[in-house]
Amino acid sequence: MKKIKPQYLFMLFMLVAIVQLLVPAQMILGQETILDTGAAYKFRTQPIDPSDPFRGKYITLRYEMNAGISKDSLWERNEDAYVYLKKDSLGFAELMKVSKTPLDIENDYVIVKTRWYDQNKKTIHFNLPFDRFYMEESKAKPAEDAYREAQRDSLPNNTYGLVYIKEGDAVLKDVLINEIPIADYVEQ
Repeated sequence: MKKIKPQYLFMLFMLVAIVQLLVPAQMILGQETILDTGAAYKFRTQPIDPSDPFRGKYITLRYEMNAGISKDSLWERNEDAYVYLKKDSLGFAELMKVSKTPLDIENDYVIVKTRWYDQNKKTIHFNLPFDRFYMEESKAKPAEDAYREAQRDSLPNNTYGLVYIKEGDAVLKDVLINEIPIADYVEQ
């Protein structure tokens, strides 16, 4: 058996190290590109379920936008769907159309996973892909408590997720309570 030369082993090691650095760098760059060049949408949120201590330090979000009318009744669970959006006068996201395939229209869209189809109402229910907002460990629990309390407030639209969308990809930038980022709100 031939022995591998040390310089080849070193070059192989360097190649593996570079790849391990490039993959996360590419992921971070993709997220930053969406934040820099994507369109900002506000998504109204609903009250959240109690936290799961085994999933880590994040806030679980549920959105008011979770279903849309669809004439196509052949939806399956966990199928990809394209949700096309527009903004209302306050910058909140409104559902324009739900489709099984990409459409040739100029509106922003996000790719979602379907949950179930309601035959009676001709409505497809789906999950938006940005339902977790990760935070510093010491602020996560107070933030979730503040978020829950704000949801009980009678003011309309007082909590929402600020999401940037570009070409089907979405990044949840922040969660706001009464127009204040949740991390700042907790410190008040």
